[in-house]
Amino acid sequence: MKLFLVIVMVQIVLLAAQKNTSGSDNLDIDQILSDKRVVESYIKCVLDEGPCSPQIRELRKIFIEAIETSCVKCTEAQKRFVKKGANFMKANQPKEWSKIVKKYNIEGTRAASFNAFLSS
Repeated sequence: MKLFLVIVMVQIVLLAAQKNTSGSDNLDIDQILSDKRVVESYIKCVLDEGPCSPQIRELRKIFIEAIETSCVKCTEAQKRFVKKGANFMKANQPKEWSKIVKKYNIEGTRAASFNAFLSS
């Protein structure tokens, strides 16, 4: 019985440590950011102000995780996507970025760790 519990606990730990892998690893962030209409659709989805395609919904989950955990489970491609996207928003869409900051409490308890992640 103890062996069974140990095996179950190990499986739980391994599942929790898995990386987020999805089709988002193959997205071209530069192409997305160069298209104003696409950027607007991403913003509306992230702010829950418009529809979300399955692809954008998946990226929103990754973005939220990045805010909450500094992207611990993200792949390198996802980390790059979040960093580049957030830094782009700060520089080019400051009004929309401030809405995102407010919605996801980036200026509150999560600010220091998320900003450190963006700078890394």
